[in-house]
Parts: sequence; C-alpha cells; structure tokens
Amino acid sequence: MAEEKYFDLLITDDDITLDAGGIPERCSNRDSIAQDIVHMIRETGLLVELVGNRDERKKAENVVKLTMDVDNDERIVPGTCAITEPSLGVFYLQAETVEFGPIYTTVEIS
Repeated sequence: MAEEKYFDLLITDDDITLDAGGIPERCSNRDSIAQDIVHMIRETGLLVELVGNRDERKKAENVVKLTMDVDNDERIVPGTCAITEPSLGVFYLQAETVEFGPIYTTVEIS
C-alpha cells in the first residue's frame, strides 16, 4: 500500500462518511486530492453561473477559469485538467496528479 502523503475525512453527499462502527472514514492520496479539487470548485461559485448562464462564451470563460484553478494546484500536472458538461448541472473533471496518476471525478449542482 502506498504511503499516505495526503489524507482527509471522506465526504459523501456533503456529509462525513462513517464506517459500520460510526468512526469517520478517511481517504488518501489521489482520492483526497480529487475531493479537495471538488470542494475548491464548489467554493468558487462558478458552477452555479455555468448552469444558470445561457451565454456560451461566458460559460466557456468560466470553464477556463475553473480549469486554470485546478491546474494551479501544486498536486496537479499543469495543463492536464479537462472539464466537460455532459448534461445540465453535471460536470466531469479529469486531471493528472503529480504523484498518484489520473483523477476522474464528477461535480454536480443539486
């Protein structure tokens, strides 16, 4: 098993994930980085603008801003982030971590 360089409490559906004994579960390395990226994206507020905006240029501009924010994370290989919106309010993100390979995650507006 790889050393845990990055770790965090696992969040599922905006709540701390507990094991069968009620103890918070942890995530590490690639999963922790992906979780941090999702939280960073949500905190920017740009996702709400993406869903609510009909101007395709403005939407594209916001996707570029989010992509740059992800690429600026020191744990991500710059230039590897890609964000797509396969359906309204659902965004797929993929990027390459410096040490732990690719991350693939979904960010949804609920």
